[in-house]
Amino acid sequence: MSAEAVAAGGVVYRLGEEGVEIVLVSRRSPVLFALPKGKADPGESLEQTALREVREETGLEARILEPLGEVRYWFTETGGDRVDKVVHLFLMEPVGGRLEDHDHEFDAVGWFHMAEAERLLTHKNQMHILHRALERIGKMPA
Repeated sequence: MSAEAVAAGGVVYRLGEEGVEIVLVSRRSPVLFALPKGKADPGESLEQTALREVREETGLEARILEPLGEVRYWFTETGGDRVDKVVHLFLMEPVGGRLEDHDHEFDAVGWFHMAEAERLLTHKNQMHILHRALERIGKMPA
């Protein structure tokens, strides 16, 4: 049996002293570094889901700048059912909030220079989203 799951999240960025920095959420066990994302609630738009998940998982209020694309993968649930998942990701900038206010789902949330984020990112199938974000950020007016 196969099911579908839809999620949304974002690449939240800022310009630091050494260039572009993005927010990653992390867990110690099993080790995970990821972009903030999560499942859509009934009736939510993709944009609403992305903003809510970023707020919950990072503690930051963000503003969507533009869509970055999607990541598709599948996994097997405990009962053996296959789930095909699509995650829609958006480029975002922080407009408020504090990283200290993130929810309990992750052990830590932090800003990482883009090169370090690329190295740490657990799910390498998200790498094209980071590259697209960096490309779009480079085209934005200063």
